[in-house]
Order: sequence, then structure tokens, then C-alpha cells
Amino acid sequence: MKAFAYDEAHELGRFAIEARELPDPVPGPKDLLVSVRASAFNPVDYKIRRTRSGSDGAPVILGWDAAGVVEAVGAEVTVFKPGDAFYYAGELNRPGSYATKQVVDHRIAALKPASLDFADAAALPLTALTAYEAMLERGIDFDADSRVLIIGGAGGVGSMAIQLMKALTPATVIATASRPETIAWTKDLGADHVIGRDLVGALAGIGMERLHAIFSTTYTQDYLPVIPGLLRAFGHLMVIDDPAALDIKPFKQKALSVHWEFMFAKALHGYRPEGQGGMLAKLAALVDAGKVRTTRTQTVPARIESVRAAHEALEAGKTIGKIVMDWG
Repeated sequence: MKAFAYDEAHELGRFAIEARELPDPVPGPKDLLVSVRASAFNPVDYKIRRTRSGSDGAPVILGWDAAGVVEAVGAEVTVFKPGDAFYYAGELNRPGSYATKQVVDHRIAALKPASLDFADAAALPLTALTAYEAMLERGIDFDADSRVLIIGGAGGVGSMAIQLMKALTPATVIATASRPETIAWTKDLGADHVIGRDLVGALAGIGMERLHAIFSTTYTQDYLPVIPGLLRAFGHLMVIDDPAALDIKPFKQKALSVHWEFMFAKALHGYRPEGQGGMLAKLAALVDAGKVRTTRTQTVPARIESVRAAHEALEAGKTIGKIVMDWG
């Protein structure tokens, strides 16, 4: 198979990912062997590139978002068959989707939305699963009086969080965005209000000071000093990035809950991985019903130059939606 791979962890300045010919992977009993048609880029890609080296002679293949066609199924797989078109986010501890073939546990995959091509479908899984698990698997009752703030509304996860909250709850959704193009993007996705980085002043200006929940997808460290004051008593903070420290004391007086979300946790720890396949099936139905749309904003060919450019854009933090690599 063709793959984009590397051996040693490295920074962008000495970019070492290269095109290689590698042996085809072999599916295990619960696996699908995939012919990858499209794979999407995510910030986790460059974070792993910086920290993970290959081991036992095997290089690192990044990529945790893909859509493709089933080539073969493991002995215990009964819900997929060769020829099925499906999508998935993959597993952090297995080779990724920067390759023409991949194996993936069938329990974390689902048939792709029928209304989308492979590139549009590949943009969805990781960010949709992250947003869904963070916001909608925590037992929070979002009603018509709920006010929810999504920090980083134009990013991949924020873009899906806006759509899922509007499609599945009656809550008022507020999102942060600062550039004209990101403001327009978040409004088009359905955000009821779009505000800048001065959370306290902006929320006061629209009469939305006491929030039910805040989903912080980026720059959490910068916003932590004001977040407890913005939440109502018994409110919720969901976090996916990595603040250097978290002083929990300001959260105690209001009995606030803090939820960490890590999309790969279910597969890594064997904790109900089938829930991710079920969520992706639900997402496909929402897409085909016109209630959620792809967040793909750019498609690039499967070339090493495309991989480097995507990593540069992600590290700069200036992307809107998702960049997808088309394997043809």
C-alpha cells in the first residue's frame, strides 16, 4: 500500500513525513480492512507527529478521520460486508488513515451518509464524535432556557458542536469567532449569537451572562479566570484542549461540573466502543435529512506537499472547518 509515514517524532521545521510503499495491513477478528478513499486532517495529527516515534521497525502513519470501502472483514464481523461505503475516526494506538489501506475496529465505524461523497464524509467523524460525547453524553438536560457557549466556533469541533446542539436540543447557542470569515461561518452553521474574545463584555451585551454550559475547544487556559463567573450554579464546563493548570476551587462555590472529553478514550480502554458506531449512524441520518452538513472547506490531492501544507495550516490555527485529502 501507499502511505505517508515517518520514523522519528519531529517538529514542523524538519518535516520528515514521506511517501512509502508498505505491506498491506491484516484485519483481526473484529476489524475491517479498508480501501481509504479520503482522509481528513486534525490538530491531533501534528500533536502526535511531535511526540510519537516508530517502534519495532514500524513507522508512524498519522490520520484519524476517513471514509472508504470495505475490502475484507474479520471473522467476528457481521454488520459490514465487502463493498460497503463507510466512515470512522480510527484508533489512536493503531496506524492511521494517511494510507491507501487501513484496518479499523468495526464497532467504531458506520455506513457513511448516502448523500455525501467520500471527501465530505471523511470530514465528520472525529469532530462529530468529540462534540457529541462532550455535550450530549453527559446527562445534561438542555431545554429552551439553556444558554450554551462554544469557544472556537469555526474550528472542526466547534463547527460540529454548533450543528449538533441546534439539531438535537432547543438550547440557545453562542459561539466565539473573531475574523469576518469565521464570524460568517459560525452564523451560517446556525449559531444564535457570535461574539469575540471578550466573553464577559460580549455576553453582558446580549443579556446572556448566566450560562448553562461552556464547551471550550481552544485557548481554555486564557479563559479559565472568567469561566466560573459566567456559568450559573450547577453549570457545566466541557474541555478538550490541555490547559497547563486547572484551579478547581473557583468551581466549588457554584457546584460546577468539569467534563474532560477525549474522543479516543472508548477505543483505547475498551469502554463501549460500539457507542461510537451508533453515534456515527445517527449522524448519517441527520446529514441525509438535511439537519447537519459537512464541514469540509478544502480538498487536497494525496501528495506529500498536501500533507505538509495541511500541518502548517493546522499549527497556525487559522483553518476554518476541515481539510480533506482525496486518495482518488
